[in-house]
Amino acid sequence: MVVDDDPSLRRMLERTLAAEGYEVTVAGDGGDALAAVERAAPDVIVLDVALPSMDGLAVSRRLRSRGLGTPILMLTARDAVPDRVSGLEAGADDYLVKPFAIAELVARLRALTRRPDAGALLSYADLILDLAAGRPTRTGRSIKLTGRELALLELLLRDATRTVTRERAIDEIWSGAAEPNVVDRYVTRLRRKLGEPKLIQTVRGVGFVLRA
Repeated sequence: MVVDDDPSLRRMLERTLAAEGYEVTVAGDGGDALAAVERAAPDVIVLDVALPSMDGLAVSRRLRSRGLGTPILMLTARDAVPDRVSGLEAGADDYLVKPFAIAELVARLRALTRRPDAGALLSYADLILDLAAGRPTRTGRSIKLTGRELALLELLLRDATRTVTRERAIDEIWSGAAEPNVVDRYVTRLRRKLGEPKLIQTVRGVGFVLRA
């Protein structure tokens, strides 16, 4: 789904993404986007920040409050660090500054929608991640994660007990295009959602590791 109030940009993205093999739906404002997601949840959302009546940050927060884990890529003309942080804290999985190259947009969407092989399970201690379902459970409790949160947890589980550096996480999950502290922010969100006792430990100056 593409959510943008600029008709020309919306049409361009719809044509371009359709040519890349995506089935595209569009919305011109936040209210329409929320209603469309209620009817059918998309696989990924391209969401402009500067929308009329309800901005993209509010739309993202509303979707996350409903438990929607669909990956969200935010588009904005604002490129300051606080603006990027606001987008991530509102629940976005990635952040792309206008003007952008279509090739980069497509690459980021592919990274957000990449799905693992069916049937595979990753586990550590009492945490189990079903890669096909895209949702972890801990002591039987199902945990809802966003696309980036899920990708980070998967990375930690695949190298369980080994330290995952911030640089590696940024390279593999954000395609190298993120500030170093974004990993810390996502780890904080993961810790909160996974609950106690805390499984993700900080290796000072290096990165993070799973440790029961």
